[in-house]
Amino acid sequence: MPERPHLVRGVDHAAFPTFDPAATVHFYRDVLGFPVAHAITAVGWGPAQHPDFVHFFFDIGGGDRIAFFYYFGTEPYRDDEVPRLLAEARHLAIHVDSVEVLDDYQRRLDGSPWPCEMRVPHETLESIYVHDPNGYLIELTCPTRMLGEADREDGELTVEALLEVAAAPDPSIAKLWSRKAELIARTAERLVEVTP
Repeated sequence: MPERPHLVRGVDHAAFPTFDPAATVHFYRDVLGFPVAHAITAVGWGPAQHPDFVHFFFDIGGGDRIAFFYYFGTEPYRDDEVPRLLAEARHLAIHVDSVEVLDDYQRRLDGSPWPCEMRVPHETLESIYVHDPNGYLIELTCPTRMLGEADREDGELTVEALLEVAAAPDPSIAKLWSRKAELIARTAERLVEVTP
């Protein structure tokens, strides 16, 4: 597939509701050190019954922000019907530059009301995890190696295998690995054919 230039420049902001603005500000501004970047206040917005709100943003670096809506007069709400696995899959991962910076964030969290819940070395990065005062899972992560062309090619093969297996009956990781192995073999055969 030919490469197309990116027409976007990353994430401007990810936004979430908060029912505890004081704890949210303390966590993001005071514990994590993300400065307040902007705030919008509005009387309603769009639909007639939309509540008045404050939409406030924290600078998380690189021109990116995390934002929260505080809706006046709205009762706290949590969707308890979402299975825990799906709720935990929805998270925000914030990039840091080194393991030393990650260590510093872990110390900050461990000295706060929101201690680090786990630290995981992944294949290409290392991460710490914490639930913020609103119950959202936040990941702070740093690369342990740079991604290269081999990672991109492997990702393409994995996604191609996933799409085929997920569309068939009884998808499984074993079927994905098997199909990916077939795709790798097919790719290797084509390379051998074009090699003089």
